[in-house]
Amino acid sequence: MASGFTTLTNEHFIRANLYSREITRMFQDDLFAMRFVRTITDFPDGTTLNIPRLGQAEQSDFAEGQAIKYQKFDTGNFTFAIDQYKYSANSISEKFKRDSFWSSEIQSAFAPEQHRALMKGFEARVFNRANASQTASNLNLINGAAHRWVAKGTNETLSLKDFMLAEYALRKANVPMRNLTAIIDASGAFAIENSTNAVNLLSPMPKWGNMVNEGLVSGFQFRFSIYGFDVYVSNYLPRDIAETVNSVSVTVGVANLFFSAEPGNTLPWIAAFRQMPTVQSEFNKDLQQTEFLTICEYGVQIFRPENLVVVLSDTDQVA
Repeated sequence: MASGFTTLTNEHFIRANLYSREITRMFQDDLFAMRFVRTITDFPDGTTLNIPRLGQAEQSDFAEGQAIKYQKFDTGNFTFAIDQYKYSANSISEKFKRDSFWSSEIQSAFAPEQHRALMKGFEARVFNRANASQTASNLNLINGAAHRWVAKGTNETLSLKDFMLAEYALRKANVPMRNLTAIIDASGAFAIENSTNAVNLLSPMPKWGNMVNEGLVSGFQFRFSIYGFDVYVSNYLPRDIAETVNSVSVTVGVANLFFSAEPGNTLPWIAAFRQMPTVQSEFNKDLQQTEFLTICEYGVQIFRPENLVVVLSDTDQVA
């Protein structure tokens, strides 16, 4: 039985190449704008990555006349999988192209819309990995400071105290106090901006350079700066969380994230792309339609858990 696909014509080759170049540019720009994800694109074959991880050297007392004792350096492996193989696909029929004046405009929108769908999925994956890396029974306690709690505001809403505690937790974990970043839900931004005590503390300008007006998708935007954190609002944080931490509960919770976006090995997330988004275009003669496919393959994992604070806040208190 015939497959139903014709050999790509020059038109399809040209269109696919043009769209691939456009979508690769958009994907790269957006990823690099998201400074908090360390991205790897050059690695061996396979779907599992092993990255050497170094421990810390120790100090010893020197004693005259005694041999120096050499310790084995503490090493280990950080392992994560390339387990996300995602695509976005659309088609347009020959009849629609003949009958519609806007068919060209619709076809030209396929690549950016498919790109947006993949980027929304990537962003959700990044944020979900952050929330999944900690639990009510594993608060990521470092040097006596928890990295997960329920928001301290009225009715478990986000408060100024949460920002102070997040800064304290990161400082106790020896995280660089540069490029401090908070990604919070719109309900959290409302609670902070509606707080009487916050009026003289909020700054409309980012504390750190290279401010990003928009992140991966349009729902991710800079809002204000407070207590050293540049604060961004996202609609794609993990939500509908029901959890109890230290006898305090949220029922319709969202995971707000605090970390240092200092470039390099400090970044909390790491991502590896086996395949960057690529556009394919074919004409299906049996169905009489042109088909567009954008596909990518990647993995995301928490690389620096000490550089991540998760604050759970209720989202049903906005009034």
